[in-house]
Amino acid sequence: MSEPMRLINETGAVVGDGLPEPEVLLDGYRALVLARRLNAQAEALVRQGRLAVYPSSHGQEACQVAAAAVLADTDWLFPTYRDVAAIAARGVDPLDVLMMLRGDWHCGYDPLATRVAPQATPLATQLPHAVGVGHAARLKGEDTVVMALCGDGATSEGDFHEALNFAAVFASPVVFLVQNNKYAISVPLARQSAAESLAAKGAGYGMPAVLVDGNDLAALTVVLSEAVARARRGGGPTLVEADTYRIRAHTNADDPSRYRTDDEVDEWRPRDPLLRLRAHLTSTGALTPEREAEFAAAAEEMAAHVRAGMGEETALDPAELFAHVYSTPTPQLREQAALLAAELNEVRS
Repeated sequence: MSEPMRLINETGAVVGDGLPEPEVLLDGYRALVLARRLNAQAEALVRQGRLAVYPSSHGQEACQVAAAAVLADTDWLFPTYRDVAAIAARGVDPLDVLMMLRGDWHCGYDPLATRVAPQATPLATQLPHAVGVGHAARLKGEDTVVMALCGDGATSEGDFHEALNFAAVFASPVVFLVQNNKYAISVPLARQSAAESLAAKGAGYGMPAVLVDGNDLAALTVVLSEAVARARRGGGPTLVEADTYRIRAHTNADDPSRYRTDDEVDEWRPRDPLLRLRAHLTSTGALTPEREAEFAAAAEEMAAHVRAGMGEETALDPAELFAHVYSTPTPQLREQAALLAAELNEVRS
């Protein structure tokens, strides 16, 4: 398990069997182009003061694109705060996805309509929820599969252990995708785990586990598709560790020079998921200049949509402070809401 499963190497050469069809890879490349552009646009919005914070997934986009692509419409995605690209690849409007990071709204999209849970900021807290949704679907006889995303830092949390243990014991249809980007904010993986790999932890829970190159979209597509198919036919959960790297800082509030060197980052740049898939598709003739231009235009159109939306002022309703907390508000909340309403009416009059 020490070497990650890989199908396309850094030069774009095929190094394994079972490559997905060219059209699948071409669709994946288009999604990578959009995801990279979304990351760049969000980073620019932070610098302009129009987005409060952004945890970029630059360098990890293959994990996010593949995780969304292998799911059916009836499946669920449970993302973290760094998985904006995965949610957008699932079909949610990128502008809605960014609303939480702008600080305007609790989520920004309808989880039930989109089958995408709210982005979890606390580490690993979404994993037991994902297992619960999967377990409920199994009890109801549905073939729903849940894709639960987390980072390597989350594997140090108790919720990670509890979620994987429950899922394995009750054969919940969940795929746990750990994006091992080597740092839990500033804590390197070596200070979190002495295990041979994070995938090796799967044996302790009694579930199959796979270590895959997290910058190889082809390998990720194959591994995650097999895990989803296994879960759907009742085979239970799978743990997938994607070996990748966070090129950018943890967020715009982070100074990565305090815990890693530029040389370390430079070592990972040639392994870029977008560059390697582009090299492969170009060498096979599947990616033509016309298609490349088409994808770039789609990415720019998406970025323009995000910029325009972020430039609009949001109509704020102070009464929403009391909404979405309890299905039936407490007497104290009703009293506070009435007091606020009276004060606002007085100000407006």
